[in-house]
Amino acid sequence: MASNTIRPRAWVDGDVATVKMLLTHPMETGLRKDKKTGKKIPAHYIETIKVEHNGKMVLDGLLGPAVSKNPFIQCKFSGAKAGDALKISWTDNKGDSDSKDATIS
Repeated sequence: MASNTIRPRAWVDGDVATVKMLLTHPMETGLRKDKKTGKKIPAHYIETIKVEHNGKMVLDGLLGPAVSKNPFIQCKFSGAKAGDALKISWTDNKGDSDSKDATIS
């Protein structure tokens, strides 16, 4: 399991929350070659990302090899208030995963 790969920021304006996340991940497509060996670098990319607000799913996303290294993801949803809990998690094609709890400010 990876650790410290999610850097979230979340705030509320009225009852609409904005969540911005920077994910640290190589996001390899499986098509690039290693310059030294000439062999293909194996695919390694995030497949799913989930954001839960007070236990309710507000984002259930599918990513793939076309997404850039260290992806930045943003979502908005209504019904939030300052102090509410968020849980952000991802899983990649090799079975690695990470999750982070955050609070809306």
